Amino acid sequence: MPSCCTPGHASVTLTISPSPAPARSRAALRAARQLLSLPGGRFLMGADAADGFPADGEGPVREVSVSAFRIAPTTVTNAQFSSFVKDTGHVTDAEKFGFSYVVEAHLPARVANISPAVPGTPWWRAVSGANWRQPEGPGSSFADRQNHPVIHVAWNDAQAYCAWSGTRLPTEAEWEYAARGGLEQRRYPWGDELTPGGQDMCNIWKGDFPVRNTGPHARTGTAPAKSYRPNGHGLYNTVGNVWEWCADWFSPDFHRTGPLQDPTGPATGTARVMRGGSHMCHDSYCNRYRVAARSSNTPDSSTGNIGFRVAADATDPPQG
Repeated sequence: MPSCCTPGHASVTLTISPSPAPARSRAALRAARQLLSLPGGRFLMGADAADGFPADGEGPVREVSVSAFRIAPTTVTNAQFSSFVKDTGHVTDAEKFGFSYVVEAHLPARVANISPAVPGTPWWRAVSGANWRQPEGPGSSFADRQNHPVIHVAWNDAQAYCAWSGTRLPTEAEWEYAARGGLEQRRYPWGDELTPGGQDMCNIWKGDFPVRNTGPHARTGTAPAKSYRPNGHGLYNTVGNVWEWCADWFSPDFHRTGPLQDPTGPATGTARVMRGGSHMCHDSYCNRYRVAARSSNTPDSSTGNIGFRVAADATDPPQG
């Protein structure tokens, strides 16, 4: 069930065979070496915020326990993903489909005019040839965004990267535990105020959505993966910038009766969990840059605001 935040490929049928785990190169070993070790423990997961989205299943607030694990301080960057593709020859789902979704405000008029709008969310355009290599379609490049999060990656692509690097996607519970940075039931990873002392803390849409992104620190698209101040656990950009894929199947209500110790979500589903919001979030339509907010999309879907970060069990020895 894709949300207004990220259109999906639900109308397209594509069979994707899982890729075998490739040989571990030096680049793959490096990709898994910088994970932060977190002790795990109990925390209050979810929120009952008045401006939340009940249909997303943000609440009720419940005490959840997670075991010790390791997680990356940043989302996977274009440079890291490029090393993976160079090693494996991986072809992303967006490349297989031949298109991906880009927000109209980031497109040249000539591209926007020939790219179909998404019904219900017309600021999204289905751009032929848009993928991680060409984020805004043919003629664009990630060359000057090596340290930015890789985008236009489906859940399936994230899984392939994990197989290459000897990592995995975080569970939704692990993601929220890490994203909160040790703060109990705060709205954001740094506290309850969006811009404390007038300081920008994350990359979200500022101004007239979806026409104009304005303000003294407004960005066009993603910010570098290591932007802004890290949270209390040392993680960067856990809200804003790009949505992050989690391992779990999405359900709006499974957690109401499901396990509270190392939960992994329902056994089956049609969409995977995404957390954290993105540079496309704006309080006028999608304030899902709150740390408890949730969304989802089908595993083969990709857009210009979806990325991922990797994790690993605490018992897995650091690589390299």
